[in-house]
Amino acid sequence: MSAPSARHGTLVALEGIDGAGKSTLARSLVAALRRRGLSVRLRREPADRRLGALAQSASVHDAWSGAIYFTIDRYLARPSLDRDLARHDLVIADRSYFSTLAYQGSALPPRDRARLETIQIATTRSPDRVILLDLPPARAIARLGRRASARGPLERARTLSRVVRAYRALARRHRWIVLDARRPAPDLLAAALESLRADGIAGRPRNRRGGR
Repeated sequence: MSAPSARHGTLVALEGIDGAGKSTLARSLVAALRRRGLSVRLRREPADRRLGALAQSASVHDAWSGAIYFTIDRYLARPSLDRDLARHDLVIADRSYFSTLAYQGSALPPRDRARLETIQIATTRSPDRVILLDLPPARAIARLGRRASARGPLERARTLSRVVRAYRALARRHRWIVLDARRPAPDLLAAALESLRADGIAGRPRNRRGGR
């Protein structure tokens, strides 16, 4: 039997379709938790923008290839993630492998979807808690239309509708925290903090070495 792994911080992932407000909530959560005296690290996926761009482009025509690009990015980022979890009370991740299961996995047949999930679990750490920002696709499209940058290849109504269904199924299966992303940003932050507090996640700092 292998030795037990060293105690590490808590990994909280924010999930949801493009335009749901994950990045805004992630930054606000980090700031609020740090004010409570916790050591918190913010991470985003994909870690390598070049791999992320390749994954997005490939996903339009071949969901499996797109998923593998994202998986490679996740594999390469695993040592950095492990270091962050060893040094901090909490790591807030803007996306996790569940994004790959929702976006690319939902375009695959069930057998390939199961294979993809197995690969993700073997590649990286599973989040300790997931917060899903649930947003109707039409609202997401409206928000994305106000962005200065052009919409990505996966930011289309049909794709987002499929992904929303996949996210909701994952949320039911894994008992995620689900927040209505149509709510104002301050309300979402308060709800997220309360949910984490109720789960015992946003509590006292643990004894640790290292800084924020």
